[in-house]
Amino acid sequence: MNLTMPLYNFRAKISGEKISAKNIFAEGLDPVLIGIVLALLCLGLVMMASASITVADRQIASPFYYLQRQAIAVGLGFLAILFMLKIRLVYWEKSGMILLGVAFALVVLVLIPGIGKTVNGSTRWIPIGVLNLQVSEVVKLFLMIYVAGYLVRHGEQVRSTLWGFLKPMIMVGLVCMFLLLEPDFGASVVIMATVLGMTFLGGARFIQFLSMLALFGSAATLLIISSPYRLQRLTTFVNPWADPFDSGFQLTQSLIAIGSGGWTGTGLGGSVQKLFYLPEAHTDFVFAVLAEELGLLGVVTVIGLFAALVFRSFMIARKAEQHGNQFSSYLAYGIGIWLGLQAFINMGVNMGVLPTKGLTLPLMSYGGSSLIVVCAAIGLLLRIHYECSTGQAMPRSSRNNSAGRQKKTSRSSREYSAKTLRETFEEAA
Repeated sequence: MNLTMPLYNFRAKISGEKISAKNIFAEGLDPVLIGIVLALLCLGLVMMASASITVADRQIASPFYYLQRQAIAVGLGFLAILFMLKIRLVYWEKSGMILLGVAFALVVLVLIPGIGKTVNGSTRWIPIGVLNLQVSEVVKLFLMIYVAGYLVRHGEQVRSTLWGFLKPMIMVGLVCMFLLLEPDFGASVVIMATVLGMTFLGGARFIQFLSMLALFGSAATLLIISSPYRLQRLTTFVNPWADPFDSGFQLTQSLIAIGSGGWTGTGLGGSVQKLFYLPEAHTDFVFAVLAEELGLLGVVTVIGLFAALVFRSFMIARKAEQHGNQFSSYLAYGIGIWLGLQAFINMGVNMGVLPTKGLTLPLMSYGGSSLIVVCAAIGLLLRIHYECSTGQAMPRSSRNNSAGRQKKTSRSSREYSAKTLRETFEEAA
């Protein structure tokens, strides 16, 4: 089937044929995943508008400035989904090394004076017209595609040799070193944790996984101790009330917002903390505003939606695995781990469970780069589900691996049948 326009058919529209939701989802798209993503996007737009309206009015004299920009990002995000839906996964698998090179180029380019844009002491953005591209968001997706392809091409080496396991770690580690120079510690943590999870699911030895996890934890601890502002964040996280008007101000205001919400919240638009008390209320701390306005019921709803998103990603990965498409399986697992981990960190920071980090809440926080890239990742998940549902051809490497396993299984079955038949004849004699 030709996926010229994934969500609707122009020929049917021109001919006057009624296009129903049943026809759309019959094309192989996942209605559950689409529903979860739409729910998060809509709730995110509402809460982001509520959290930003006062700040936008004072800073720019336009109450809906941030809402309008976020709505444009949502539109670009839908275009990203359509773009991903139109490209076969085999091309992404073959482009892994190219995307790794692009990731290296981006993390180097953003550090060049005059190209990268610095905000609050961090150089993380490259201005592109009216948009600012946050390099780390694009790098996350590109590295996941690279690692998924590597696990398919060198899966046996990853499972049997230390060097096969270390090669992707070294490449990803080099990229993360450049991210730390921006600095972007949070993105580096998410990337390394996601890649570790993907290699573990790819069959890496448990002792190697634990060793790399310990090494990663030790390196992160050293970076925190050696950096004064990171160490201050850690000590503030332990006891934010020790200095509630300086280093602990943001976290204490977030906790006040969450505690004020109660069971059902103060009502949409009724947040007090967003009125210049809570810094970055529409970006990193939109979850705190949601908790204040929608209460525990809103918090449970958001947590449930993200849990459903991760679970659905894993189900799509499992479906791809059952169809023998290992690249799609690893990629879907990686996307699920990435989105789940980033949402967990953001909500944990808002609730004071984790030290403060500048990570957005996927599909909900203000930020065009994050939203567009996450939508592109959702488009990949939909494409994986589509190819599995419609039985499209697998990438050659995945197909060969699957055929090899099937051949080995068939040979073992034939040998077992011949042995059983021989023993039967011997007993009869």
